[in-house]
Amino acid sequence: MPGPIVAVIAVSCLGVGMLGGCAAGIGISGSGEPAAARQESTTPAAAETPTTRAAAPSTPKASHAPPGVPSAASPSKSPAKVRVPNVVGHNHQTAQNEMQAAGFFMLAEEDATGQGRMLLWDRNWVVVRQSPRAGTKASPESTVTLYSKKIGE
Repeated sequence: MPGPIVAVIAVSCLGVGMLGGCAAGIGISGSGEPAAARQESTTPAAAETPTTRAAAPSTPKASHAPPGVPSAASPSKSPAKVRVPNVVGHNHQTAQNEMQAAGFFMLAEEDATGQGRMLLWDRNWVVVRQSPRAGTKASPESTVTLYSKKIGE
């Protein structure tokens, strides 16, 4: 009777999406033969008793969304607008940190010289313009674009 037990466990593992972990947990050998079939049990009842795992109770998870950004579980009400900080003249990395501290997490960046370069090393760039402008109020869900150029250009 070990065959059906293995099948029940494997089917429940497929539902979770962790077949590899379950196969190792129930001891399937490389030949596909269950470990219980290969080993003799000292208690016959242990080999015939199906083992089932109860599903963990479903509890709502706490929101780990950044401040000002609604979580998926929260009602869809519009967040309050936040004043956009002035980061022109700041190092690009520092400017990103300041925007995130203010509650803006949707950040875009562009090469202000028009050369279309990617800002790979943010600390080598300085912000020369930003959109929306500093001091305006914007939704934390809106995208803030930082236009930067390499330091010394």
